[in-house]
Amino acid sequence: MGLVADEFGPVIAREHFLLGETVDGVRNPILSSWERSRSLGLSPDGCELPYTEDLDLDGRLMHAAAPVLDRLEARFAGASMNISLADSRGAVLQRRFGDPVSARRLEPIQSVPGFVFAEKFGGTNGIGLALAERRLVNVYGAEHFAERSQSNACSAIPVRDPLSGRIEGVLCFGYPRDRADVALDIVISRAAEAIERRLLEESSSRERALLRAYLDLRNHLPAAPAAGGLGAEDRVLLEERATELISSARRASVEVALPGGRRVTLLSRPVTSASGVEGVVVEAAFPERLHLLAATGTDVAEGAAREPPDLHAPAPGAAARPGETVPHGPEAEALVLVGEPGVGRFAVAARRRLELLSEASTRIGTTLDVTRTARELAEMAVPRLADYVTIDLPEAVLRGDEPASPARDLHRAVVHGIRDDCPFYPAGERLDLQPTTPQLRCLTGGRTVLEPDLRSAAGWIAQNRMNAQRILAHNVHSLIAVPLLARGIALGIASFYRARDPAPFGDDDRALAQELATRAAICIDNARRYTREHAMVLALQHSLLPQGFPEQNAVEVAHRYLPAESGVGGDWFDVIPLSGTRVALVVGDVVGHGLHAAATMGRLRTAARNFAELDLPPDEVLTHLDNLVARLDREECGDDPFSGITGIIGATCLYVIYDPTSQWCTMARAGHLPPALVRPDGTVTFPDLPAGPPLGLGGLPFETAEFHLPEGSQLVLYTDGLLEDRDRDFDTAVEQLRAALAHPSRPPEDTCREVAERVVPRHPADDIALLVARTHALDPHRIASWDLPADPALVSSVRGAVTGRLTAWGLDEIAFDTELLLSELVTNAVRYGTGPIRVRLLYDRALTCEVADHSSTAPHLRHAATTDEGGRGLFLVARLSQAWGTRYTDDGKVIWAECPLEMSAGRSAAAEISLDDIPAI
Repeated sequence: MGLVADEFGPVIAREHFLLGETVDGVRNPILSSWERSRSLGLSPDGCELPYTEDLDLDGRLMHAAAPVLDRLEARFAGASMNISLADSRGAVLQRRFGDPVSARRLEPIQSVPGFVFAEKFGGTNGIGLALAERRLVNVYGAEHFAERSQSNACSAIPVRDPLSGRIEGVLCFGYPRDRADVALDIVISRAAEAIERRLLEESSSRERALLRAYLDLRNHLPAAPAAGGLGAEDRVLLEERATELISSARRASVEVALPGGRRVTLLSRPVTSASGVEGVVVEAAFPERLHLLAATGTDVAEGAAREPPDLHAPAPGAAARPGETVPHGPEAEALVLVGEPGVGRFAVAARRRLELLSEASTRIGTTLDVTRTARELAEMAVPRLADYVTIDLPEAVLRGDEPASPARDLHRAVVHGIRDDCPFYPAGERLDLQPTTPQLRCLTGGRTVLEPDLRSAAGWIAQNRMNAQRILAHNVHSLIAVPLLARGIALGIASFYRARDPAPFGDDDRALAQELATRAAICIDNARRYTREHAMVLALQHSLLPQGFPEQNAVEVAHRYLPAESGVGGDWFDVIPLSGTRVALVVGDVVGHGLHAAATMGRLRTAARNFAELDLPPDEVLTHLDNLVARLDREECGDDPFSGITGIIGATCLYVIYDPTSQWCTMARAGHLPPALVRPDGTVTFPDLPAGPPLGLGGLPFETAEFHLPEGSQLVLYTDGLLEDRDRDFDTAVEQLRAALAHPSRPPEDTCREVAERVVPRHPADDIALLVARTHALDPHRIASWDLPADPALVSSVRGAVTGRLTAWGLDEIAFDTELLLSELVTNAVRYGTGPIRVRLLYDRALTCEVADHSSTAPHLRHAATTDEGGRGLFLVARLSQAWGTRYTDDGKVIWAECPLEMSAGRSAAAEISLDDIPAI
């Protein structure tokens, strides 16, 4: 159970930490340092600091810092302050005291230069923590790990070389705990900046000395600028190449191609100043110079550095050799750059870092896939920044969610390196990191952690000693752990390891790794959010599609829905039972992708089912859908076409009705691809069905077509995503579909599987809906029909014929109810319809009773008043059937009713109707 540090500050928290308890309320850098100190095996009462006499007391850092230390000593004169300057190892080079008298009372470790305050020796302290955190730090009282420092406080900040970015040393203020003041942070920061400026000035003075040596050598003043008509763009190209020549620190020549087909030769050679500063000068050679080179028989190759002849006088102090020539004038040669090799190497490295960042902006985030984006980061960093890269992400991020606690449930997402046998946990493995590891420290602190030497990184080794030794055996020696931060959210960790280059990672490498990780984190966050939205839309899409089909015997169906790689679209399908054992098959496609397309798809599918319930023919269903889409577009866009709100834009639909009693199929389409018809003999055809305009355009009628389908035929309905593929033409896709369907004996489920394997594009750009239906025919022995004139006297004869047929079918149990129901329907047709009358019984999953006449007037169910002589027949029909309705035909109408094949508990439905339910006649 954690303890929150109270008013006693870190004192109590430190005691609980040393007892091995979890501590809350302590600053992350301090807690991390405590954990590292404990993992190093340090004891609070026994932190012995090593002493070294190997101090560079006359180096660049001391020369640059001396005047700044003088000013600080004067500023804090008389105060209980001590100012110390340490080198990059943490060894104190010099100490200054505001009150020299108080220094005499201090033990040598606090007053004498030479003691090393690195964290691995002294635990948590200002100098050691500044080197570990590589930034300004404060340590107060009990935050120190060593007992002897409990009464003190300190502020420390790294001092960097402005050119290389490397930490040259640490400036540290020590003072009593009660003297802590945020103003000291400003003072120490400005002091460190002053030292860094002096380091830069020192480098500039060295370069100026080299320039003077060059000018003395060329025997003219001032330096000649680049001649020969070179412009600013040419100068940039030459300076970039010259920087590489300076970094090589040798005599060489290289030909540089300039825009317009021009060529200039760069010559580099060493030069030494009078004070002994060694550098390199790079000149541009023009025509007179090239003629001189040709006379000596020297080859100059484009892009390849060659040793030029020694045509110049030696550096000052050396005697000139006989026969040497020194050309004069800007038309012969012009100075391009002069500098030290080390500075040149920094410039080359900086340019390469910029090139890497520029390339990363185009190569990271090419897809909206979280894992792929993480891999692109690793591929960019290897080998130009690191030799191995691992990326760890919480499972929530991989799912597309925002991580509640990124330090928990981490999974290794990517492992990439210069060798396949990477000595790291493999991808897909779950990680359980200790708080002392650089990875978890960077994640919890939200800052990049640099471990220059993994061999001494106790927290990293303590995570898994056996695995750490295996990694070190592969010469992996340096690590940068970077949190993947986007919009203030930690999405994971990117770890960069170095093995081949013996030099450890530096601050410039850390800055580059952080910049790469920041760019990748934004792309990963975009991919994560897309993944979440894609999953939400896909869930919505699946919820709006049929979860199962109603029971019916007309067709045997199977289906597939395949979302596009780029996003969920608006494809849909449906199977709708109709009256008279018929069935409607529907596929549709809403143009576009995303939430809007999926929602629109749901609206259209619901509307299609509602229109189907009206028993309308296919062309009329499409007409109603067309009107609906046009109305939805107007409602969403409003009256302003420039409102920025887009409507449905377009939708297509194919509507098919199959009748198993006649085996005829009626279909119409609105801008949709025609279906495939597979005959029982294996013949596959794509019927010439009138196209019709897409839904929402209006103004044009839809046409129907009819086809006879023998039993066992297959109807294959699909959306255009099945055939549209950037890697193949449309005709090829159609032939692939034809070949996949030419197996009529195969069940529809197997047909779906075959089409998915052989026809579906490898990377579908659009979603795909596929519906396969194999037709069945209703046994003619289960169909009975009678044609009657409009004569009331014939109703009784129909009842007798119906009873006989029901007995033959074994449906005596429902005979009485069926007789009563048919009597009402026939009587209604005789009284209100137009003859002749046709009565039909269909024995399928239910018993369907149909009465057709030539009138277009449909009956309506109503409550009859007590004084009405009629109006009760349809009430009885509704009570005796499980469903009833009216279907219009070309020459009249059909009133139909479906009766269940079994009565509940063996009782007649008619017997359950009380007299109170039927108003008195």
